[in-house]
Amino acid sequence: MTTNWTIDGVREALAGRKVSARELTKEFFSRTAARNGELNAYLALAPERAFAKADEIDAAIADEEMLPPLAGVPVAIKDVLSTRGIRTTCGSKILENYVPPFDATAVERLEAAGAIILGKTNCDEFAMGSSNENSAYGAVKNPASLDRVPGGSSGGSAAVVAAGLAVASLGTDTGGSIRQPASFCGVPAMMGSYGRVSRYGLIAFASSLDRVGPFANSVKDVATVMEVIAGRDPRDSTSTTAPVPRYSEEIGRSVKGLKIGIPREYFGAGMDAGVRGKVDAGIEIFRKLGCELVDIHMPHTDYAIATYYIIATAEASSNLARYDGVRFGLRAKGNSLLEMYRNTRGLGFGPEVKRRIVLGTYVLSAGYYDAYYLKGQKVRALIAQDFRDAFLKVDAIVTPTSPVPAFPLGERTADPLQMYLADIYTVTGSLAGVPGMSVPCGKIGGKLPVGLQIFGPAFGEGRVLQLAHAFEGAGGAAV
Repeated sequence: MTTNWTIDGVREALAGRKVSARELTKEFFSRTAARNGELNAYLALAPERAFAKADEIDAAIADEEMLPPLAGVPVAIKDVLSTRGIRTTCGSKILENYVPPFDATAVERLEAAGAIILGKTNCDEFAMGSSNENSAYGAVKNPASLDRVPGGSSGGSAAVVAAGLAVASLGTDTGGSIRQPASFCGVPAMMGSYGRVSRYGLIAFASSLDRVGPFANSVKDVATVMEVIAGRDPRDSTSTTAPVPRYSEEIGRSVKGLKIGIPREYFGAGMDAGVRGKVDAGIEIFRKLGCELVDIHMPHTDYAIATYYIIATAEASSNLARYDGVRFGLRAKGNSLLEMYRNTRGLGFGPEVKRRIVLGTYVLSAGYYDAYYLKGQKVRALIAQDFRDAFLKVDAIVTPTSPVPAFPLGERTADPLQMYLADIYTVTGSLAGVPGMSVPCGKIGGKLPVGLQIFGPAFGEGRVLQLAHAFEGAGGAAV
């Protein structure tokens, strides 16, 4: 049976009666049984739901019905997205036994398009992390090298696609949590513009930054999944009314003549020499494709990490206040209400979540709000303006996804600042609200994947996917 399935491959195999949806689903569960023990990428599986959907697809094929775009495609869902009847923990002990009564909009749309939900993927607790080592249920291992991190916080979603345990998956991105693990695991993945994909059913970390997006084995598959999950949702007031283009059809257009901005601020000290070599070679591919390379200046880039961690932690401290042992989730015993609060949050939250709650509470407190949070919002506006100014001159911006390849497990856990700096090239697009994508750009030593990041203007996902598809087709993954 095929090892690396694509969406088109699944559809063709099902339509040609070469395999049934039930057989394919069984195959993916068998693969997971064989490899999840070493990868720790899935936290929960949903065989009952998956086989019920597979039987529905097989019945439609038997009746010669027209198949929906993701018919029979096995997919995985990051464990911060609500799934009806399937345990949803956010990688945290505080939600260890939480089973939502509803599906997130993105999950609902996948299943309506025929996708088969295999299960929930491991992630940093409440999506807070850059390595997937902050999960209460153990670290995920990188399929490319089991002694290395897969990236975070969507490391499980990246790993299951890279290891062939799902054809596509959903992750979430707050400051790089889709793009950085895609880079580390060597798969393409996309963060759409803020508002492009509904956040309904996404358990919040930082509400003005959180976004849902897909991982897959090819840029075309990323485009197909984005087409399915994007669009207005009345249950999410921040979702856009802008129409969703046919991304899967747009990606084949020529990129000749497009202007690609290369921001000097993303190529400074601290970048691994191997990453630099691969990204430089990747940029040269765009020149060969007929793109015009333009040097640009984005002056507020250096302030992005500090700005991001002020705003994100402030929003996290507010969003996570609801986990108090009263309404749902873990409840620890206490002799008073206050003691019960303290015990519940003390036992339920891990050290990184506690660190961010404390920092966020501090920057929002009386006397510090103006000095930190308000100033952070002002700098965020300047970073967004850098992107708007750049897109007056260029059609897209190309940068490294990460300054380093996947680092060894445990290397940065004792140094939170070094861990945060792994997001130095991704947080800018998060703060600006623009779409971004990581595509594979070779491997260091033939082993450790490198990612190339492409940013587009707000709601310019089609342009990003067009460039990524051209890059992939020109052999970008093998530079």
